[in-house]
Amino acid sequence: MKRVILFSTVLMALVAMNAKAAEVIATSIATNGGSASSTAVATGNARAEAISAATNGGRAVANAQATGLGNGVALSRANAIADHGLAVSNSTADARGYRGGVAFANSDSTAASIGGVAISNSRADADSRHNALADSRSTALALSRYGVATSDSHASSNGRFGGRATAISDSVSDTSFGESHSRVRADAGARSHGSAYSNGLGVSMSGPRRWSQANVTAVSRAERGSQGRSDAVGVEVRP
Repeated sequence: MKRVILFSTVLMALVAMNAKAAEVIATSIATNGGSASSTAVATGNARAEAISAATNGGRAVANAQATGLGNGVALSRANAIADHGLAVSNSTADARGYRGGVAFANSDSTAASIGGVAISNSRADADSRHNALADSRSTALALSRYGVATSDSHASSNGRFGGRATAISDSVSDTSFGESHSRVRADAGARSHGSAYSNGLGVSMSGPRRWSQANVTAVSRAERGSQGRSDAVGVEVRP
């Protein structure tokens, strides 16, 4: 375990030192009366990628935003696919590392719809100061087949004074002719050489004329050399 933590720390430091440029990619494809829109914005040590595709009168919107400041590195990806439906995907990654701190934020959002509505929101925030490490990873997935699916994921990590904070959030929503919602929050805070780890997973699935919802929250705090870990899983399936 110590080797894994050490390797992660070294890896994040190398990434922060080498990725000193903003990179953006925005791609949109529309056919057969579809409408596709992609927007990507990157600031500092960041990469943002937005991809949207729509066909058969569908509408797809993908927005990706990434901000990496100081020794922070941010990666943000948004994908939206619509076939005779609506798909909206929003992804935000914000990493800030100062005074020897290293921060890494990775956000991934995907929304796909066939004749329905799919909305996916993912956000990763990492803040590190004074030789600490903050690592946030968030993924959100919304899939809809002639129904309504929403997925919301947020990972937040905060490290201070040599602390190590890791937050992982995964949200999945899937429906076929029904309605499905998933909301996940993972929050980790560590200071004074403490180590905090939070991991949240939410899965919501529904069948025809059914409704499902998963709400998950994982919070961990550690300080003064202590260790804290929080794992939370919520699954609701209504076929």
